[in-house]
Amino acid sequence: MKSYFGYIFFRLLTSSFWLIPFPILYIWSDILYVFFYYIFGYRKKVIIKNLRNSFPEKSEAEIQKIAKKFYKHLADITLEGIKAFAITKRQMLRRFKITDYEIVQKYYNEGKTIIAYASHYSNWEWGGIGAYVLPHELYALYKPLKNKRIDMYARKSRSTWGANMISITDTYAFFTAPQTKPQIIFMLSDQSPSNQSKSVKVNFLGQATLFLHGTEKYAHQFNYPIVYAHVNRVKRGFYEVRFELVCDNPQSLPDRKLTERYAQILEKQIYERPEEWLWSHKRWKHRVSL
Repeated sequence: MKSYFGYIFFRLLTSSFWLIPFPILYIWSDILYVFFYYIFGYRKKVIIKNLRNSFPEKSEAEIQKIAKKFYKHLADITLEGIKAFAITKRQMLRRFKITDYEIVQKYYNEGKTIIAYASHYSNWEWGGIGAYVLPHELYALYKPLKNKRIDMYARKSRSTWGANMISITDTYAFFTAPQTKPQIIFMLSDQSPSNQSKSVKVNFLGQATLFLHGTEKYAHQFNYPIVYAHVNRVKRGFYEVRFELVCDNPQSLPDRKLTERYAQILEKQIYERPEEWLWSHKRWKHRVSL
């Protein structure tokens, strides 16, 4: 019963966002920022600790400045994530542009499936619109929500953009199933692994960090070329995406190297604009050493 009422509330919330234009959305976001940062202090200890450990060379004033910018960004992407359920295709294509996908087109012309590394940077929620632009069939692996009704609705909503959502519990079955058309498979790979024994340990932001092993595992097994999806904020509510080649032949690399390359690319992006990464995530809850 609790899950049912949660679903009803979620549907009412997302439906109401059809009536909210973007200028009003960002007024709400400014208010939400005040609640996140000043009133609730949402995960403030986690965020500040993550920033201090990642940028030991920065002063306390600089850390606090990044934190405030992050909270503003978090408020934006929280409401943008809900707005994703109540936005037209035209609006989305105008606000989330894929500006450079030559490398993706090249592999499609060669009939090759590719894996795209993704991360919790900038706006990752709107990436499904790429199904309208990219030549491949688009698939995204995700962790199912606990509320099955909301999860089913979210999957159906994303599928209206042409994106196919695959539960991480079905990863092996998905990768081993026959393909009828070249695919681009998006995998968010900067979460903290629950299974330390199957993780990949690399130096990331100056710290020993565990990464999920799945992307590297399946890239090696099937030798799918790997790209990274750079999502960058142009201005408030507008984003651009470009793709960078990570590795054309994963089987030529030793263990860990592919994950290291991904970590280095993401690290560079974070250094350029640190406030747009998800610092509220308990990324280093497993203490390890290199």
